[in-house]
Amino acid sequence: MPVKIRLQRHGKKGKPFFWIVAADARAKRDGKFLDKIGTYNPNTNPATIDLNLDSAVQWLHNGAQPTDTARAILSYKGAMLKHHLDGGVSKGALTQEQADAKLTAWLDEKTGKVTSKKEGLTKAQEKARVEALKAEKVANDKRATAAADALKVDEVVEETVEEEVEVVAEEAPAVEETPIAETPAVEETPIAEAPAVEEAPIAEAPATEEAPATEEAPATEEINEEKKA
Repeated sequence: MPVKIRLQRHGKKGKPFFWIVAADARAKRDGKFLDKIGTYNPNTNPATIDLNLDSAVQWLHNGAQPTDTARAILSYKGAMLKHHLDGGVSKGALTQEQADAKLTAWLDEKTGKVTSKKEGLTKAQEKARVEALKAEKVANDKRATAAADALKVDEVVEETVEEEVEVVAEEAPAVEETPIAETPAVEETPIAEAPAVEEAPIAEAPATEEAPATEEAPATEEINEEKKA
């Protein structure tokens, strides 16, 4: 069964977190795995890697093939170097003590580089913070100076306007008030009353004579009797 050492994605969107696992090469990336040998968190600077070195080297001895990213992580943590040194020990090229010494020296050097990088990042962050505070202080001072200058200008303008108003008031002659002439009252003219209109008598129409009632026609029976006679 071919075995792969690869990363299995976890975490949330935008902040991934990976497990370093040994899994069947035919399994899905985030599916079942054979062994979890470490974790990898790329959200920190530098990235945080927690690796079980002995388990990783054992899987390498058993023929597991790491992916490119997993190989870089194993190399960063010294697993690939230990696998190489163990191969030299098995061939008799060097003793186990020599291999352990070389591995320890390499790990100490790597740890020193990582520590120096962290210190450098901390100093850079502190320097950036101090510079940001200085820039903010300079900007605040400029704003305060500009506000003070604007206030002084407003005060000078107000004083100038007040002085001009006082000078104009002193130079302008007093204006005499002219009495307002009273308009004579308008007499109301009486309104002439219109003469009353006499009502004309309404002529009565002559009564119409009633037409004489038409004589009733003789009954049909009487006419028949006359014919028989």
